[in-house]
Amino acid sequence: MLSVKAILTTSLILFSVIDIIGSLPVILDMKQKGMRVHAATSTIAAGMLMVAFLFFGTALLGLFGVEVSSFALAGSLIILFIGLEMVLGIRIFRDFEDQSSSGSIVPIAFPILAGAGTLTTVISLRADHSALNILASIVINLILIYLVLRSSGWLERKMSKELKNTLRKVFGILLIAIAIQMFKGNLGV
Repeated sequence: MLSVKAILTTSLILFSVIDIIGSLPVILDMKQKGMRVHAATSTIAAGMLMVAFLFFGTALLGLFGVEVSSFALAGSLIILFIGLEMVLGIRIFRDFEDQSSSGSIVPIAFPILAGAGTLTTVISLRADHSALNILASIVINLILIYLVLRSSGWLERKMSKELKNTLRKVFGILLIAIAIQMFKGNLGV
């Protein structure tokens, strides 16, 4: 049964883990490097991943013999490398200079929007909330993701080059810190 309180709770939890506002400088940085971001494609792909993990996450990872903590560790490494690219001004991932390249699915939908943290959170929410309430909160967050991605070009034009560079460095450091925290939290030590 749908519960407004449960939907609000799970929506806020997912919103904070997805962190679309905090991811905006990362997305703008990738666009600056020539990557095309399709808002609808990224939103649909992230949504499909979240819904798949809502219903089949633990079983899917188990099928491959992967523990949830190992999945989170792998996601933390990807986030670490993205952060290093932003802070150091280097390229670790494939070159996005080609105008035909699109990062709408990788790395935008996964691991930035529906990364290991989001997907493990979706699995964890199942312990306390009904699938229907979590599904409603996923839809709410997908609408917010789409709106932010859709307006990213406008936001980019409104920001000065200095502000974009500063945000890129600051959020790069935050991504590195988040990656280290995720890594430490999932080591199982």
